[in-house]
Amino acid sequence: MTRSSRWPVPAACLGLGLLGGLAAGDRLIGQPPAPALPAAPPALPRDWMSLAPVARRALPAVVTIEGNGKAAARPKLDDVDPGFGSGVLFDPAGFVLTTHHVVAETAAVTVTLQDGRVFTSKDIRRDPKSDLAVVKVEAPAPLPFLEFGDSDALEVGDRVLALGAPFGLTGSVTQGVVSAKSRRNLNLNPVEEFVQFDAAVNPGNSGGPLVGMDGKLVGVTAAIKTRSGGFQGVGLAVSGNLARSVAAILVKAGAVRRPSLGVAVAELDDAAAARNKLKPGGGVVVTRVVPGGPGARANLGVGDVITGVAGKPVTGVREMQRVTLGLAAGQEVELLVTRGGQLFRTKAVVEERADDPDPVPNPAAGAGIDFDATGLAVAELTPTLAGQIGVPKTVKGVVVTGVRAGGLAERSGVARGAVVLQVDRTPVATAAEFRRAVEAAGREKGAVLHVLRASGDVDFVILRGQ
Repeated sequence: MTRSSRWPVPAACLGLGLLGGLAAGDRLIGQPPAPALPAAPPALPRDWMSLAPVARRALPAVVTIEGNGKAAARPKLDDVDPGFGSGVLFDPAGFVLTTHHVVAETAAVTVTLQDGRVFTSKDIRRDPKSDLAVVKVEAPAPLPFLEFGDSDALEVGDRVLALGAPFGLTGSVTQGVVSAKSRRNLNLNPVEEFVQFDAAVNPGNSGGPLVGMDGKLVGVTAAIKTRSGGFQGVGLAVSGNLARSVAAILVKAGAVRRPSLGVAVAELDDAAAARNKLKPGGGVVVTRVVPGGPGARANLGVGDVITGVAGKPVTGVREMQRVTLGLAAGQEVELLVTRGGQLFRTKAVVEERADDPDPVPNPAAGAGIDFDATGLAVAELTPTLAGQIGVPKTVKGVVVTGVRAGGLAERSGVARGAVVLQVDRTPVATAAEFRRAVEAAGREKGAVLHVLRASGDVDFVILRGQ
């Protein structure tokens, strides 16, 4: 075969290849395009992604409260002075709701709004039993305020905001959820109903509002449960419904009048139980009878043990308070009483009183706790000493340096190395202040010590006299 005769075959093959490639290329180009990625969802409104709208609504009604005109003289932020806290305007006429312990030891307060306006007031209306107070400020025009929400409608898991001035940092907002409702057995106040929440709160938040996502007031921040002295995830607020009812009475009457049987009572200790042939915890012992009151007319006397009221068993002071609060003024109730081991029944007509009687006479009359009998030795907690025992140097209090074996303090659970921060809600920073506070407490009621233990636990200890 000649060379010229071989060219047509390769050329034909090359031509066929080019034609096939073009045809295949046309088919590839003509295929449907790959599916596009899904379109980005539309952006959610800012109100759905942020709590700022709730904060904007609530903050103008949040105030700071300071006793004795100290608002302009705060040199540092690492701690807050006693008598400093937060509050919330709940009426445009200038009524501020706060906790009683913020204003307990002052006759006048300075109230500062978020916009910088400052008011002073001596109109302080108190209800120590619920740890609530109302301060009235006079303003030339209506003030911003928060409406009350229904705290009973809260559910565990609902989001809430806590607003206030932790460590003096005004206008602070923290967020969390409702952890529990209707906490009533914490022994912090005679009248209790707390909302537990986990929004961070610290000293200075006391008295500030807890608000729901509608911006309404559902609680008043009152306490934290902690082992370090700072926030550890458990905050407590007086429920909004309890606060609303107490505030309404304070606005109208200036004081809360509650059902009363005209007696003061204490826990039934082993000795009193034995004398009355009862078991400890089987009733409450009468420590004072108001002259001319329901108890006196019912023939009750000091030393009697009340074991039942209105058909309900009474096992302790807290139960007695709860039962009495459920009574109505003018109601006649039957009391089960044991005297000298003998059970008898009597009837009393409930009265309303602005406050229950003090369980003991005035401490100035010699009825206070004998400090020397407590078996305690304390010293001021200096920064050096704080470092030695492993507590923050900013903590203010007294450290227990000695506990006498078998003494009252040891029997009450106070141990060497514990730091006492407060006595009956009064801060103590020196040994002299601690002694005065303990001696001012009544023997029957006892001194409530706010104690930071060496383990880091913060607890309450009742130191009763003998």
